[in-house]
Amino acid sequence: MSRKKNTVACFGEVLWDMLPAGRKPGGAPMNVAYHLHRLGIHSTVISRIGNDEDGADLIGFLAGIGISTAYIQIDHRQRTSRVLASMSEDNEVNYDIVAPTAWDFIHYETRLEALMQETGVLVYGSLAARNETSRNTLLTLLEKAEYRLFDINLRAPHYTSAVIDQLLRNADAIKLNIHELVEVTRWFGNHSGNEYTGIGLLQDQYNLAEIIVTKGERGASYYTPSARYDYPAVPVQVRDTVGSGDSFLAAFLAQKLRGEPNENMLEFAAALGAYVTTQSGACPPYSRTDLNRFMWQKYLEGNAWRQ
Repeated sequence: MSRKKNTVACFGEVLWDMLPAGRKPGGAPMNVAYHLHRLGIHSTVISRIGNDEDGADLIGFLAGIGISTAYIQIDHRQRTSRVLASMSEDNEVNYDIVAPTAWDFIHYETRLEALMQETGVLVYGSLAARNETSRNTLLTLLEKAEYRLFDINLRAPHYTSAVIDQLLRNADAIKLNIHELVEVTRWFGNHSGNEYTGIGLLQDQYNLAEIIVTKGERGASYYTPSARYDYPAVPVQVRDTVGSGDSFLAAFLAQKLRGEPNENMLEFAAALGAYVTTQSGACPPYSRTDLNRFMWQKYLEGNAWRQ
């Protein structure tokens, strides 16, 4: 990955999460772009909204914090996406995702090729690939991207094993949670559910340079072809888990682009992911000072979570 191209493009869904606490901006690619921006990394979003109030409000939200909306298309037939998000008793989020919606129809534009030439990393997920129009646009961009980071982010029933396989074959690095690792590798013969067996299978099958696995209360692991790094979860009082994985990925990527050591990437990612779970929604306002204060507070509370 070129050190000179610290610009990240995030492809896919932008939407409103309809939470018990109210309407919150969301969509995994937009969440990643939001947190990268908060962390000082230039990011942009490639998506599509409806010609409606929800769409205008999303544009206003992004423009208000300084994220470019130049590559967010406007659809005059489909509406801006709304997702009903509910919390289970164990703080897991359940999503009711309507189809079709505007981001199902992200069209390829020639100016996107120029964007890829200026961009160091393309972040993408599986949800926006459920429809052929957006999927074909994504596959075209993946052919032109310098470094491709696939946040698997399975949302049933909006994926197939064939599409996930296709997206994996176009990835340089992936992030997934432990449940997704078990499901995806089961498709390819790993019925044991063993993490290390699954990682080896993915590395062999897709020649992946990096794999990040998040494991909730068990922390996270980062795999390269020659090494593995582990980091424990930061203990917090969870408010909701919406977007925590997206903030984790953004923090990890921000540190990677800055050339930080692998251990520092995981520590910072774990801290931001934990901080976001103490807030409401995927894109809470915060400053680097707020995050540093949070990390220092956790340090003062004791190092047990680091052991």
